[in-house]
Amino acid sequence: MRNSLTDIAGITVGHAGDERLGSGVTAILFDQPAVAAVDVRGGGPGTRETDLLDPAATVVAIDGLSLSGGSTFGLDTAAGIVARLAETGRGFPIGDVRVPIVPGAILFDLVNGGDKRWGRFPPYRDLGYAAAVAASQDVAVGTVGAGLGARTANLKGGIGTASALVPDRPFRVGALAAVNAFGRVTVGQGPHFWAAPFERDAEFGDLGFPSPMPADAFTWPREALPGTNTTLAVIATDAALTKAQAKRLAVTAQDGLARAIHPIHTPLDGDVVFAVSTGRVPLADPVGDLARIGAMAADTLARAVAIGVYSARRLPCLDLPSWREVFGQ
Repeated sequence: MRNSLTDIAGITVGHAGDERLGSGVTAILFDQPAVAAVDVRGGGPGTRETDLLDPAATVVAIDGLSLSGGSTFGLDTAAGIVARLAETGRGFPIGDVRVPIVPGAILFDLVNGGDKRWGRFPPYRDLGYAAAVAASQDVAVGTVGAGLGARTANLKGGIGTASALVPDRPFRVGALAAVNAFGRVTVGQGPHFWAAPFERDAEFGDLGFPSPMPADAFTWPREALPGTNTTLAVIATDAALTKAQAKRLAVTAQDGLARAIHPIHTPLDGDVVFAVSTGRVPLADPVGDLARIGAMAADTLARAVAIGVYSARRLPCLDLPSWREVFGQ
């Protein structure tokens, strides 16, 4: 186990970014078409092709997912991933052609100090292609990919990933998060993470919860412009799920964001969780198994969020410190 989304067999992840730009993208690719669904809780989302993930929609499975900085401009990222998949013969068959299906979501990093003077066309399509080409089972974390220009209320944001086995069941779950939250991932201004109860193997410092709880634990983070934050997440499992079951998994997994970020799902965020099933292990108990998978997915996503911030480094263009820079670890 790599403690990564790619612990789910058949999934690879690639990042691409530009520190001068202060932005980047992440491509999640599936070896075989994967069943997927989405749950949107933030008040300012930006998405592509999420309607087709509705259980009533015709397309059953997808070929990849796109996570990107750049706000609306970043929606071009999926086009680059589509181009790479088309080169390799992937896609939904329609007559003699194949159409790669790549839903996506974006976060806002346009005012983080990077040089966004890209001319007529933004660079996200090319970055998406590069991320797809780079996709592998090794997933970098921190200030990379869609998390390159990300931030939280008090610390640099970033990409985090984690995985787990579902207790007493033959399933695995994996999570990946691009953390660009309005809220804090730490308890107040201290080093402790809200996700501390779910930590494994000192993956984000092994600090536990503060005792007593600091006075600033629940203070409002700061004032902000609407729509300038978002946490994007992907939950994956090797359990064989229908689209309706994947939708329930995405809904349940949103609790992981609530366990790791305070506040969350505000009108200032565009929080989106995708749920993906590679379909390799059948459910013996459709209701009970799905409940167990969902509970573990939420815990795993909370860990991924904390890992993203714990692993981030300061970006030169962004005047916001990293966790390690502030707390010396």
